[in-house]
Amino acid sequence: MHPPKRERFDVAARTNTDPKGIVREVEEYRRTPFGLYLARPTPGRRQFHYLESWLLPALGLRVTDFWFSPGHERDQDFYLDVVSIETEGDTWLVTDLYLDLVLREGKGVEVLDTDELLAAAEGGLVPREQACRALETAYATVDALASHGYDLARWLSTVDISLSWRRHPPNG
Repeated sequence: MHPPKRERFDVAARTNTDPKGIVREVEEYRRTPFGLYLARPTPGRRQFHYLESWLLPALGLRVTDFWFSPGHERDQDFYLDVVSIETEGDTWLVTDLYLDLVLREGKGVEVLDTDELLAAAEGGLVPREQACRALETAYATVDALASHGYDLARWLSTVDISLSWRRHPPNG
């Protein structure tokens, strides 16, 4: 079992430091009252060549749109990581809490890696309280998505969050 993955998003330096310590240049950062948007290429990744993410501290989520490379497409519209987000000035620190949700707009959502979270909690890598919050976040997110027809924008509009993306039209 691995400890939680941590990422650093330095808005002033326009960089993203991944869990392995690799610093990547970010093309765009955008701050809003509800979160932080970033867009960057993903050099060295065969499965996808670009990503866009929104960090949403109040929801405990990172919402990502991966731009898959030909031959590596997946049946998903958005990938949601359950996370803990802290800010220090222009730097956002994100701790991945193992749980992932794969959203297929209008169809459903699948929760992944519950076993990893439980093993990390059992192994002392994640405090019990944090593991419980992660599970509650995942359950609340699944419930909210289900009650809004698995439509991310529709759900988020009910909590005054409007995400914009480079390759998705507004409200769609």
